[in-house]
Amino acid sequence: MHYQNERNYGCRVSDDWEFRGNKVAIIENEKIRVVVLVDKGADIYSFVHKSSDTDYMWRSVWGVRDTRKFLPTTGENSWGDIYEGGWQTCAPTAGNKRKDYQGAPMGQHSEMSTMPWDSKIIEDNPEKCSIKFSVRTYRTPFFMEKTLTLTKDSPYLEIDYKLTNESEDESDCVWLEHIVFGDPFLSENCRLDLPDSRIHNWNDVTLEGLPDNRLIGGRKGRWPYTEGPNGKVDMREIPPRSSKLQDLAMFYEMSQGWYSLTNTQTKIGIGLLFPKDIFKYVWNWQVFGGGSGYPWYGRHYNLGLELCTSLPDGDPMPDSNQKNTFVKLKSKESLKASVKAITFESQTGVKEIKQDGTIINN
Repeated sequence: MHYQNERNYGCRVSDDWEFRGNKVAIIENEKIRVVVLVDKGADIYSFVHKSSDTDYMWRSVWGVRDTRKFLPTTGENSWGDIYEGGWQTCAPTAGNKRKDYQGAPMGQHSEMSTMPWDSKIIEDNPEKCSIKFSVRTYRTPFFMEKTLTLTKDSPYLEIDYKLTNESEDESDCVWLEHIVFGDPFLSENCRLDLPDSRIHNWNDVTLEGLPDNRLIGGRKGRWPYTEGPNGKVDMREIPPRSSKLQDLAMFYEMSQGWYSLTNTQTKIGIGLLFPKDIFKYVWNWQVFGGGSGYPWYGRHYNLGLELCTSLPDGDPMPDSNQKNTFVKLKSKESLKASVKAITFESQTGVKEIKQDGTIINN
């Protein structure tokens, strides 16, 4: 865009930036700055609470890659090779089993989060800014749209999604919002809060039976407690990097659609408000300095709190009568959802997040 009314106050948005060969969009107001990698999945690469200079998003040690200048040695884990951290939109598959999709070879977390997206500024004035991103997948018949909106002085980013099945047939889908938080925001001083929910310690094929698990795979609990090798584990607590732990758990049957993560030392937090009838599961991916060998080599400290329509790979809940947990979309059918990512200040954590985004502290 050559002729945009530029300003340095109020709400601002631009998609005329570039970083390491990737088109970038920036949307911000007085309180929040969000950076989106348009050419790499429209990932939210950075989400900054301005007054405290806190970036909530985790960044991998390899960071953003210019894929024009990088050739993976194999095709096995190309998703991981260009995974910079942050927040991805993944559909219509997600998980580690890398199953084919109706005959199409499909890697980890499928193709949507590695493709370039289109961007279009919808509204741009000091009171409100909106930018829309969209992608049409190659190997699968889906069209995804997501619109990011900020209003003046608002502490939250609103994201409106629309996922459409463009096939002539009914199609299965796993839709994952792959949201991962990291240091220095994430630390042992953080506290995780959820409404009443159930917990399933997931038997992930990449984690099961490792010596650095703090959870016993396959066991179930009721928030905030689940089972570990040494007894009850309080999932509100975030272990330090020195713990060298890694695990995967599923939160489900949530009484309300929200969660929050609060650093009680810096008094800065972030919460997600979401429709629990669509995102029925929150994948809790934990790498607290654990994971020797590929791909982490003990270098990473991060917490994934990932909204999903389904369990990994659309699998059923173990010991249930489910056949699968896919979402089924009829031909030309769309699935819509609105999510708020809310910044806040608290020393005690969160008791509840209201539907308008209001934070009720403990």
